[in-house]
Amino acid sequence: MTHAAIDYTAVYHALPGMVAILTPGLVYADVNEAFLEGTGLSREELLGRYLFDVFPDNPDNPGSSGARNLHASLLRVVTTGERDTMALQRYDVESREHPGEWEERYWSPVNTPVLDSDGTVVLIVHRVEEVTELMRARDRAGVDQSRVLEAELYARARELQELNNRLRQAHARERQVALVLQKAMLPAPRQLGHHRAAVRYRPAVGALNVCGDWYDLVDLVGGDRIGVSVGDVVGHGLEAAGVMGQLRSALTAASLVAAGPAEALDVVGRYAHVVDGAESATAVTTFVDFDRHTITYSSAGHPPPVLVHRDGRVEFLDRATDPPLDALPDPHPRPQATTAFTPGSTLVLYTDGLVERRREDIDTGLLRLAESLRRHRTQDPEPLADTVLLELLPPGGAVDDTALIVVRL
Repeated sequence: MTHAAIDYTAVYHALPGMVAILTPGLVYADVNEAFLEGTGLSREELLGRYLFDVFPDNPDNPGSSGARNLHASLLRVVTTGERDTMALQRYDVESREHPGEWEERYWSPVNTPVLDSDGTVVLIVHRVEEVTELMRARDRAGVDQSRVLEAELYARARELQELNNRLRQAHARERQVALVLQKAMLPAPRQLGHHRAAVRYRPAVGALNVCGDWYDLVDLVGGDRIGVSVGDVVGHGLEAAGVMGQLRSALTAASLVAAGPAEALDVVGRYAHVVDGAESATAVTTFVDFDRHTITYSSAGHPPPVLVHRDGRVEFLDRATDPPLDALPDPHPRPQATTAFTPGSTLVLYTDGLVERRREDIDTGLLRLAESLRRHRTQDPEPLADTVLLELLPPGGAVDDTALIVVRL
């Protein structure tokens, strides 16, 4: 049989062990036959559902940690792109015959990422082996044999825990260095002439994909004008921080001499072609003219800026959107558009960490942002920025970086 003739779908479903395919949002994408047999559930009861909706933690056992440990393991796989082998877990399952009654079960899970060509986690292979009968056999075998088994399991768990600790420590050190580097490269918050502005940066919590988001404010030549920009570099750690610094500096320099934001992004897009790690980077820049009361803008694959008018009308500046900076092999002139504002309006630029949530359409996040800005539009930029972050970011922090700029026009 040749390699091309292998039916990998049939192989997957014939695997003797329980294997499920999860999305990065921890939703069941596929399960093999052994998984159906082991759980007693049908494909209809699993596919398209969030893992912890199907298998919640035992509410009758306050000390239960199975779901929490599994969630932490899966999150590590998504954020690090590396396999995570878990120690033996007790994870009780609700009886299908007697709803409300929970059966004591033990599992040995291994979670493995599936990466695309860019190294992004697109799926998780969740392999789980039930060892409940092994644990019961241990109890029946008596104290001496159970101690041997416990010692072996404990030694294995300690070894895996030590490896995980070392990995997390190494990532934590890189994260800290990258954050310090980013702070040094981003401009300090400042006022632009007599105009009021607030900037905020919130790194991702419990993840390593930090240091790719950036912001910039610059006084433009000729009249009472400023440039306001945000961008997002794909990747994490020191490499992303370095790429971020290069692109931000290039856009600042281009904005000072360009005729408009589209021309500035044109220059940066061509520059991005020779910067390793700039693939799929996004940016949006706005030129605000206070003499003419206009905003001219252009976007390279980035979420649209928001203009909040004094009367509460919210306008998304989305009429000049093009692919990301390095997306096109042959760069072409980018589009730009202009809109008018009245003094007292508010301009808001942000990165996708503010509005994107797993298992949720981005339009929902954009509407949430629009409503928050409309309700609090009379606040000054500093408190308004804090209010928006408080209302839109999850209580425990977002899984992606967030940059935010609020400018009172």
